Amino acid sequence: MSETSLDRDLLAFVRAAKDRQEIQDCLLRYTRGVDRFDRDLMLSAYHPDAVDQHGVAEGDAATFVDWAIGYHRQHQLRHQHIITNHTVELDGDVAHGETYYIFWGENREGPPSLCFGRYIDRFEKRQGRWGIAHRVCVNEKVGTFNDMVLPADWARALSSTGPCRRDRDDISYARPLLDGHAAAG
Repeated sequence: MSETSLDRDLLAFVRAAKDRQEIQDCLLRYTRGVDRFDRDLMLSAYHPDAVDQHGVAEGDAATFVDWAIGYHRQHQLRHQHIITNHTVELDGDVAHGETYYIFWGENREGPPSLCFGRYIDRFEKRQGRWGIAHRVCVNEKVGTFNDMVLPADWARALSSTGPCRRDRDDISYARPLLDGHAAAG
């Protein structure tokens, strides 16, 4: 293999790896944005004309984002959107992805929710930025689970680095992170 051929292959690999990482970053902006009620961050995962079909709610990006934040604010005290297995097929400035998700929510009423499913996404790279152009959320399983009763000292120790905040006062926004504890709020 000639050096020129190796250079072309390496450059193509680096470009594909960069695109994959930028798509992964896009997915993480979505999950962090919804869990922190950071509308701008969540919206940054989408192109403005994107469509999101979650089954329980559908619409353009801004309409869906407002619905999702409003729903979680109304029905949960805390929640997490966790993404796991992720595959993406690159085709120039278009990519097709399948990303597994787990959702946990501490409901205001009733036991906590635990849900599993997949995000089926068409990503597009526009003006150098990857974003979701169309999303279908395939909801595979929705259920509940029971909380575990913890000894008081253990519960205090586990919560000593919190509390979980669903806004920009959450410890995850602290710059620089200094003592590992959220400011009292």
